[in-house]
Amino acid sequence: MRKAKPKKRHILPDPVFGDVKVTKFVNHMMYDGKKNLSFEIFYKALEGVKGKLPNEEKTPLEIWKTALENITPQVEVKTRRIGGANFQVPVEVRPERKESISMKNLINFARKRGGRSMADKLTAEIVDAYNQQGGAFKRKEDMHRMAEANRAFAHFRR
Repeated sequence: MRKAKPKKRHILPDPVFGDVKVTKFVNHMMYDGKKNLSFEIFYKALEGVKGKLPNEEKTPLEIWKTALENITPQVEVKTRRIGGANFQVPVEVRPERKESISMKNLINFARKRGGRSMADKLTAEIVDAYNQQGGAFKRKEDMHRMAEANRAFAHFRR
């Protein structure tokens, strides 16, 4: 790389749970700098999770974290050009990227759900991810399946 690496920005923990991961999630969800609205949507979604899973002994925040773990991919495929042919090479995902991918997938599949408010859609997607189903979980499974199918090209890894 020609230039120096950019400095890591430190993110402040969220006001309710004091968790940096929550703030990162809200930052991914935010549109047009409307952070307070994003926080409101997230907290409403967690209340909805509490309502949908009342007999669960975990707190809504723990359920959300488990849901994120369930949709976090371990491997992905990257396209590499070798000798005029393109290969899908399976590569392990860096920890920061894992977190980012899982958050973005959860938010994107929640947005794609039909009707209702964003909080309701996010609640439904979190519950689905927690139960290992739904769009975001399916995306992770697809990524793993692609990597498994192209395992023969793993030796092209850098």
